[in-house]
Amino acid sequence: MSKRKLKKYLSEIDKGAIEEQLLDLYERFPEVKEYYNFIFNPKEDKLVQEAKTKISNEYFPVKRRRPRARRSVAQKFIKHFIKLGVAPHLVADVMLYNLEIAQVFEKDHNLPDAFYKSMMNSFTEALRFISINGLLAEYKERIIKVYTTTQDQNWQFGEGFSRALDIID
Repeated sequence: MSKRKLKKYLSEIDKGAIEEQLLDLYERFPEVKEYYNFIFNPKEDKLVQEAKTKISNEYFPVKRRRPRARRSVAQKFIKHFIKLGVAPHLVADVMLYNLEIAQVFEKDHNLPDAFYKSMMNSFTEALRFISINGLLAEYKERIIKVYTTTQDQNWQFGEGFSRALDIID
């Protein structure tokens, strides 16, 4: 159904029917319930803290022995936060946290090339997001620290990290 048809349909039915349909959607679909819960009670700090805990658990697990070190976990949170409309400075914080925790993890582990390439992609995405949302002044120190750490630890794709910094210049 197109947006135009939906608008026409909604204008033709009465308010009570719309309320019933919204309540039905709220009960049937967890995404709708989560959206309305966020809209009416946006506990953004709590969501960010839960995300950071799960991201750090990927690299430094509490319940299992071996770390998984999956970038996809952080990416899902970031994508979800953007979709919900979480404040951009909090999304940027999670993006940089993911890179920082990965750098701490990398110090003690021998990792495949794919890890470094995915972290370079995360770094590029974070810089793009920060630049688009005008948050450079707020996160410049952390960005520089992440970059210098990649250079000091001699990460692969170091030139890719350098090129990513061109985004903010």
